[in-house]
Amino acid sequence: MNDHYFTSKPSAKSEPREFAVELRGRTYSFLTDAGVFSKDEVDMGTRILIDTLSLKPGETVLDLGSGYGPIGMVAATLVGPTGHVYMVDVNERACELARKNLIRNGIDHAQVFLGDGINALPENVGFDWVLSNPPIRTGKAVVYPLLTEGYHALRPGGCLVVVIRTKQGAKSLEGYLQDLAGHCDTIEKKAGFRVLKCCKPLHT
Repeated sequence: MNDHYFTSKPSAKSEPREFAVELRGRTYSFLTDAGVFSKDEVDMGTRILIDTLSLKPGETVLDLGSGYGPIGMVAATLVGPTGHVYMVDVNERACELARKNLIRNGIDHAQVFLGDGINALPENVGFDWVLSNPPIRTGKAVVYPLLTEGYHALRPGGCLVVVIRTKQGAKSLEGYLQDLAGHCDTIEKKAGFRVLKCCKPLHT
């Protein structure tokens, strides 16, 4: 099958399914489908990223490449009703699922946007956090500009947090983010994944 989860219009025949999973102490119910990333369970990389999150109530978050919504939904729980989460994905089916999953889980302070990264969002939104389990299989030519846009959308002091398989270019991405931000920290290594974090300076 040539269809990928980073296709805007998946051609895979719809096969809806659902599952429940506990993340950060709360049970979430997810509706998923063929043609979206990790349709049978929340993947290990996403789980590891979620476990590293140190979000605070009232913060504004972007889930970049949100899929059917697990990172964005946990982020929404952590920032609470005074915070806000923006979720964006290029996959129409994933976006529709994410909207349904927000409703299923009673989350009303998050929004889903269809499109290619930052360009899909309202203008002049600044973020305290940009979180991403990026579509590495699309290659550096797609992923690196996507993450660069995410970094530049951060408010001063805001942080970009990315999970990547160690064997799928973690060291290269770490070097790229180091050049971009002036520093990049590996905040978690687990099960063949690394979580990278780089923050914008408070003062430029």
